[in-house]
Amino acid sequence: MYNPTAPVNEQLAQYSDLFMLIAALVYAAAFILFAVDMAISSSTIRRIETQLAAERGTAGVVPAATREPAGVGARSAASGTVGGSGTTALPAETRHAGAGNGLVDEDMDYTGTGRRPVANVAVAVLAIGWALHAFAVVARSIAAHRVPWGNLYEFMTTGALVIVTVYLAFLIRKDLRFVGSFVTGLVVAMMCAATMGFPTPVGHLQPPLQSPWLVIHVSIAVLASSLFALTAAMSVLQLLQDRAERRAAAGEHSWSFLRLVPSAFALENWSYRLNAVAFVMWTFTVIAGAIWAEAAWGRYWNWDTKEVWSFVIWVVYAAYLHARATRGWTGSRAAWLSIVGFACIVFNYTIVNKFFPGLHSYAGLPS
Repeated sequence: MYNPTAPVNEQLAQYSDLFMLIAALVYAAAFILFAVDMAISSSTIRRIETQLAAERGTAGVVPAATREPAGVGARSAASGTVGGSGTTALPAETRHAGAGNGLVDEDMDYTGTGRRPVANVAVAVLAIGWALHAFAVVARSIAAHRVPWGNLYEFMTTGALVIVTVYLAFLIRKDLRFVGSFVTGLVVAMMCAATMGFPTPVGHLQPPLQSPWLVIHVSIAVLASSLFALTAAMSVLQLLQDRAERRAAAGEHSWSFLRLVPSAFALENWSYRLNAVAFVMWTFTVIAGAIWAEAAWGRYWNWDTKEVWSFVIWVVYAAYLHARATRGWTGSRAAWLSIVGFACIVFNYTIVNKFFPGLHSYAGLPS
């Protein structure tokens, strides 16, 4: 039970701030390692392809089977490439063409194959950063005698922790090392924004936040936002992979590191599944927020800026799910809708919190 009269543990709060900075540095190291893995893997792939071309006596012409990224058969002319930005559902045997090359699994199941020591080290470093980060968040919670998301600084640092937690949890079963640089890059950006842009001393909650709904409403919002962040990263990779597959089908070269990435079709399917789960969570977040608003202000809906943008986010993802399920909005159009939805989330938690005063102005930002 939250006690607003309990004294803040200043010493523990200082340890929390220190470990938060250390965790940010460790995350930055993991980001660099993931980037190095991409560079090394790309170089290795190019070398292998050059050797294969030389062995076949076709110097300068790489066989299609080795040149195309994983899953490129899903875009090949033989399977019926669709013009424009859309994509049609394709047979399993076609979608999985190019899979099993030892670099990536189309279903993203973790197989342990594909020797990528730098990526494995990056995952280990990321896990160390997670442990340091978790200590910092828990220490801040204990120091303040409440949940660690009472202001924008705490929301962003806790959200970053949840993103890393979700990513590491998925890594147990799914080989998502290919999205490591995107996830760690986002986490580093969030940690830097929190520690440098929105630093907030540990303190007690403002009266409207002293409610059990803070735990229910915000915790689900953090988890939903974390899933949306992961799907946004996968959507970016989907766009890159889609372009690479089209270039490969035309006999052109593309970035070699995309051989480490599943097909655009597989990325789109997984992004859709995770977005569906996150959308349910976000729907609950909006409903819980309305109930909390009625308890705090006597009205379920006040057309506050934060409420409006939370609804805008809901509409964008509802449109994404509806368009993909019923209108055939697949491929790059679906990916762009997913990215726009996450951009709205970022706008809601940064620009709206800082520059649009309203009933939800509890970010704890320095004046």
